[in-house]
Amino acid sequence: MARIPNDRSQTRARAERMTAAEARAAGIDVGLRKYMLGVYNYMAGGVALTGAVAWTSANTPAILNLLYSAGPDGRFGPTILGWVVMLSPLAFILVLNFGLHKMKASTLQMVFWAFAAVMGLSMAHIFLAFTGESIARVFFISASAFAGLSLFGYTTKKDLSGLGSFLIMGLVGVIIASIVNIFLASSMLQFVLSVAGVLVFAGLTAYDTQRIKSMYSELDTGEVATKKAVMGATSLYLDFINLFMLLLSLFGNRE
Repeated sequence: MARIPNDRSQTRARAERMTAAEARAAGIDVGLRKYMLGVYNYMAGGVALTGAVAWTSANTPAILNLLYSAGPDGRFGPTILGWVVMLSPLAFILVLNFGLHKMKASTLQMVFWAFAAVMGLSMAHIFLAFTGESIARVFFISASAFAGLSLFGYTTKKDLSGLGSFLIMGLVGVIIASIVNIFLASSMLQFVLSVAGVLVFAGLTAYDTQRIKSMYSELDTGEVATKKAVMGATSLYLDFINLFMLLLSLFGNRE
């Protein structure tokens, strides 16, 4: 008879430990969902700002005249200022990465929004090169593909870290080959690079989503959590923009 109270007390203790563990897990899950929602909100806001700036710039003659000029053959090309605008996103990426630990979260947010706006200026030419209908169609295709790939990265139990190393090497290869093709001007090589680029950024979307998810910690302060969310959004933003641009080069109808 003496064992009965002891067994009951052990059962009660185990139940209390299970309840505490479940409560802690639920708390982490709620925090993780809030963190990821913040990442996606920043990313979606950045894409919306980029699109708005690109469309406004393409429909404002004064801005177009500053960024593009007609050559002897009648084709439009970037001016010196246009080249500066097109290359400036690289500077923003460097600032975001190397200034992460020195900047406050509020400053990092401002840099991110400025980056998205400048990216919009650099993408204004797509409204001159492609029809509005094809831009809208490819955008929704890109958004659907991105959503599915990101969902896969968020839910899969498979570790994608090994895939990430392979994708980074693939990305470097695509960049180098693209620079070489500037001088070769091969349409076939450009097509192959576009297809390879789509595959690379499709994989990076899933990989980056899992990586961003793994960065979450319930112990992060508001400042740290905001910085992580902004940097995570930057990665996904770049994945989406590049996926969209590559698909547009493959399936967009030119003016």
